[in-house]
Amino acid sequence: MLFTQAFGLPVITADDATTVGKVADLTVDAHNATVAAVRLSGASDRAGMLAWTAVEAVGPDAVIVRSRVTAEQDQDRLPAHHRALGSRVLTEHGAEHGTVRDIAFDPVSGRVLTLYTALGEITGARLMGLGSYATVVRAEPV
Repeated sequence: MLFTQAFGLPVITADDATTVGKVADLTVDAHNATVAAVRLSGASDRAGMLAWTAVEAVGPDAVIVRSRVTAEQDQDRLPAHHRALGSRVLTEHGAEHGTVRDIAFDPVSGRVLTLYTALGEITGARLMGLGSYATVVRAEPV
């Protein structure tokens, strides 16, 4: 699934089918190359973000979380959010690689599979860091 496909999806609890908001963005844990959290828009309470561990399923029509209680857990352990899409891409040596246009991720595990940039594809395994200035990736082996 692509980040852009997830944006705007309703986030619904499995236990009582309550809509807790819509996917506004996804937070990436660059160290583990995984989606760490779902940022919400239109959240009816204080939960503007939920940990990926609370996600039960992601499909073309909705994101399902186990319950409102699990959706509010583990928020204090989430990495800082930096918007990945539109981010400048640099190798660890400082070479430019365009900007992030989209990201493919596994909707079950949250693993980042591919970064689609203005200059081509980068495997998620090369992801090293994501900050306010840039997304940093390992240079391709020669």
